[in-house]
Amino acid sequence: MKRVITYGTFDLLHYGHINLLQRAKSYGDYLIVVLSTDEFNWQEKKKKCYFSYEQRKKLLEAIRYVDLVIPEENWEQKIQDVCTYHVDTFVMGDDWNGKFDFLRDYCEVIYLPRTPEISTTQIKTELKK
Repeated sequence: MKRVITYGTFDLLHYGHINLLQRAKSYGDYLIVVLSTDEFNWQEKKKKCYFSYEQRKKLLEAIRYVDLVIPEENWEQKIQDVCTYHVDTFVMGDDWNGKFDFLRDYCEVIYLPRTPEISTTQIKTELKK
């Protein structure tokens, strides 16, 4: 079984997220989504989410491409996650291009193009208008 892992906040879930998850799943048989906790988002990323961690987790678990959702609690856990879950491929959006190349010692690393016309930041900005 080929295992794939990706990371994110996945707040205000939209079709760009679905595109990423579908493409990530196409690289293997089992997709693990590591979902940023509320504490990690606020303390490290300085992001306040609309939906709580548990709500975002439920949304992700309902998506047919997602096999497992686990918490992201710190930046440093990626190597441990890859080893613990016997990951073959690490997938992220290309806005992170090059940032996770250190994982190439443990698995394949792929950066996928984002869906250009949509983002959570764009949605939040437009809703403020």
